[in-house]
Amino acid sequence: MADSQTPAPLADFTAAMTGGQTFRLLGRPAKATVLYFYPKDNTPGCTTESLAFRDLHERFKAAGVEIYGISRDSLRSHEGFKAKLELPFELISDPDEAMCLAFGVMKQKKMYGKEVRGVERSTFVIDADGRLVKEWRGVKVPGHVDEVLEFVTRS
Repeated sequence: MADSQTPAPLADFTAAMTGGQTFRLLGRPAKATVLYFYPKDNTPGCTTESLAFRDLHERFKAAGVEIYGISRDSLRSHEGFKAKLELPFELISDPDEAMCLAFGVMKQKKMYGKEVRGVERSTFVIDADGRLVKEWRGVKVPGHVDEVLEFVTRS
């Protein structure tokens, strides 16, 4: 999956996720891991994106790829969002923004004419060796999940 210029592995990290589990970046059995960062549970764009990953989950799974959604929401919020949308994958809670900062997704954004600090919708593909092999920043939801699936299945 790596480009001709192989990047160094990312630093390992752990984080709390739904289902009472702990996410650990390195040592995952998957061919690749998709981490999609989104601003907030139960908002229109985040719901649409999560549903798109849900609807294509079996195809990602068949390709040996694991999917995880990440936002600053609490585990309680994530559990409700996951149940409401019937998501077949886990959501990672990052209330202290450690993962958001590590991946550089915290940005100044305009919301209703005001400057706010928030998560820039972004997706990252990490290979089985813990190397970042693809990233999408400033994601527009329509067609994005299809593009991610195409990347992981041809790599």
